[in-house]
Amino acid sequence: MTLSTSMLAMEISAPGGPDVLVPASLPVPVPGHGQIIIHLAYAGVNRPDALQRAGSYAPPASASPLPGLEGAGTVVAMGPGVSRWQIGDKVCALLPGGGYAEYVACNESHALPIPEGLSLREAACLPETCFTVWSNMVMRGRLKAGERFLVHGGSSGIGTTAVQIAAALGARVFATAGSDEKCRAVEALGAEACFNYKSSDFSEEAKKLGGFDLILDMVGGPYLPRNVRALCDDGRLVQIAFLQGPKVELNFAEMMMRRLTLTGSTLRPQSDAAKAAIAHQVETHIWPMIAAGSFRVVIDSEYALTEAPAAHWRMESSGHIGKIVMKIPD
Repeated sequence: MTLSTSMLAMEISAPGGPDVLVPASLPVPVPGHGQIIIHLAYAGVNRPDALQRAGSYAPPASASPLPGLEGAGTVVAMGPGVSRWQIGDKVCALLPGGGYAEYVACNESHALPIPEGLSLREAACLPETCFTVWSNMVMRGRLKAGERFLVHGGSSGIGTTAVQIAAALGARVFATAGSDEKCRAVEALGAEACFNYKSSDFSEEAKKLGGFDLILDMVGGPYLPRNVRALCDDGRLVQIAFLQGPKVELNFAEMMMRRLTLTGSTLRPQSDAAKAAIAHQVETHIWPMIAAGSFRVVIDSEYALTEAPAAHWRMESSGHIGKIVMKIPD
């Protein structure tokens, strides 16, 4: 297959707001050892994209400077050493960057087959959130059936994913969200209760339940001491982002006396081998949930690639429920 030498992409012209995302014509990437080139049909939009655009989340040195951490499309080229894929295969993939473009390079072990019954549009919304949720909620947080689990931002892409997967694993699922409408949407996905953080205090609600065994948080800041109070003895707090800041004063004596665990991770800087291990678990455990109908993709809205600024405005308004996706030109 002969590829074009240039492609449409949305690049960051300078650190700033959504309007710094501008169209550009760039060279099509060349696959390295163990890499595939995907002609993207759709790309997911995620919070780290906005952080990178604002200049506060630099990509790894080896990654594309373009934003975009997940997408779905067709394999159109392969580097030496690729064994799993063939030209023409449909895949979705976790990307190190570069997803805001017609073509992207990624490690072959970070690509997965499209789950049965899903479109490329739906599959493009899976990798970043599924890898993040599974690696933190299950691999790091050790969630078990019957445990009380709380996820903050329950109506976000991460939240809607975590709620459904935790429910499928047999946990008692709780969440927070910023409106009654969002709370009802989250409860419809399997949460036992969703607390409107504008009108209730989740740490007070936790007392009525006996505390949470596991909390998945992306807010940080003032939520950190409240999360600690909301945990039951031997509970675990897993931090995956800090929308309200990473620094806070904590009483570690309480953590010691109650045997609490505070941990967390971020996905992008992890090694290719670590991401491959997560990919294997995602395909082994989450793909069957999709086939069984216990987990579905929740899409809030779709934009064209050249409408990336509008997609970012939508995400940063926090008005969305589920994932935001961009369609890549054919």
